[in-house]
Amino acid sequence: MRPSVHKRYCIPGGIFAVWLFLLTIASAQPPGSESLSKSGGGLELVQRGEYEKGIELLLKDYNLFPLNLTIKRNLAEAYAAYGHKHFKQKNYERADENFFKAEELYPEEVKYLLWRGISNYQLKRYDVARYELEKAKNIKEDSAEILYYLGLVKFDSDHRLEAIDLWEQALKLSPGRREIIELLKKSRKENSVEAKMDRGHSSRFDLTYDPGVDTGFALAILDVLESAANQVGAELGLFPEARVPVGIYKRSDYKTVTDSPDWSGGFYDGKIRLPFGALNEITPQIRSVLYHEYAHVVVFEMTRGNCPLWLNEGIAEIFGRMQYSRIRPELDRAVRTGKLADFRNLEANFSGLSSSAAALAYEQSYALVKYMVATFGWHRIRQILEGLGKGLSFDAAVTAALKDYNLNYDSLVNEWRKSVER
Repeated sequence: MRPSVHKRYCIPGGIFAVWLFLLTIASAQPPGSESLSKSGGGLELVQRGEYEKGIELLLKDYNLFPLNLTIKRNLAEAYAAYGHKHFKQKNYERADENFFKAEELYPEEVKYLLWRGISNYQLKRYDVARYELEKAKNIKEDSAEILYYLGLVKFDSDHRLEAIDLWEQALKLSPGRREIIELLKKSRKENSVEAKMDRGHSSRFDLTYDPGVDTGFALAILDVLESAANQVGAELGLFPEARVPVGIYKRSDYKTVTDSPDWSGGFYDGKIRLPFGALNEITPQIRSVLYHEYAHVVVFEMTRGNCPLWLNEGIAEIFGRMQYSRIRPELDRAVRTGKLADFRNLEANFSGLSSSAAALAYEQSYALVKYMVATFGWHRIRQILEGLGKGLSFDAAVTAALKDYNLNYDSLVNEWRKSVER
C-alpha cells in the first residue's frame, strides 16, 4: 500500500473557514471599535490589550449601572474583542466563552451569533454551531457569511443537499465569490459520487462505502479504526469528541473526489478517504493505512491544522508502521549521496512530488519523528502539538517543549542529521 497524502488546505474544512473569517475581520475595524473609542479606565485597558483587567472594570460598572446602555454595549464589545484575540490564537474554546458572554448581553446581535457559530464549527460542536447560525439567519436572511458558514456546518454534519442549497443562496448574494464557487464545485462532485454509496456506523465513525465493497469488509475497517483510535489517542492524549467520517471508494471515484496523486494510498481532509475498491479482507498493509490516516485526525485536532506537513506525516507513519513496515532504501541513499531534502521545503504539500521524491519525503518525516520520540518521548511530541494548537510556529513550539535540551528547529534537525549520518 502506497503512502497517504494529507492535504492541509482543503474545502470544505476548518482551515478554509478560519482563513475566510480572519480575512473578513482583518478588513474591518476591531470589534467594538466605535464603543471602545470612548474614554474610561476599562476601555483603555481593553484597547491596550489588557482584556481581563479591562473587562473586570467594565463588569463592575455594569453591575452598578445595569440600565446604562453605553456601559452595556462597551462590555459586550470588550468580550467580543477578547473573543477575537483567542480566535486568532486558535483557542476556540476561550473565544466561544467570550462571544457567549457578549451574546448574553445582546441575544439578537447577529455578529455575536455568527462568531459563536464559527467558533463552535471549529470545535466540531455542530449542534451548537447550527443553532447559533440558524438563529442568526432568521434575523438576517441576506447574509452571505451566515449562509456560507451554516453550509459548512450542514455539510460536515452530513446534510449535504441542504449545504449546497445554502451555498447557492450565498453565491446569489455575493456573485463571483471564488471560495464559494470552488466549494460548490467540489461538494457537487463529491455528492454525485457518494449519493449512491452504502453506509455504516461504529461508536466513533460514520462510514460511506462503494456498493462494490463487501459489507463485512467495510465493517471490519471500522473495527480497525476503533483500535487505531484507542492506540493513537493513548499516545497523543486526545480522543476527539466529534464523530469521524470515513469513505471507501473505487479508485476512479477516489481520484475524482480527492484529486490526489497516483501514489496516494489514503487521504484526510476532514474525512478519511480510502481507495480500496474491490478488496475484501483486512491485510497488514490496510491496517497500516488505517492507523496512518486516523493519526492525521488527532494531529489536526490537536494543532487546529497548524502543523508542518512533515511532522503530521511523520507521526502518521509511526503509527502506520507499527502495523506493517517494509525496508525502504530512500533515506540511506539520500544520506550517502548528500541529497536529503530540506525539512522547511516539506512543511506544506507533498502532492506535487514525484513518486521517488514523495517516498523520500515520507521516509525523512518518519525518521525525524522516530528520532524525536526515541530521544524525548511522546510527552514532548504532545507538548509540541499543543503549542502548535495555540498558534505557535513550529520553531517556537519546539523551543518551548525542548527548552531542557536547548534545542530549536534547526538544531533539532542538525542533531537528527548527525544521528543518521553515523
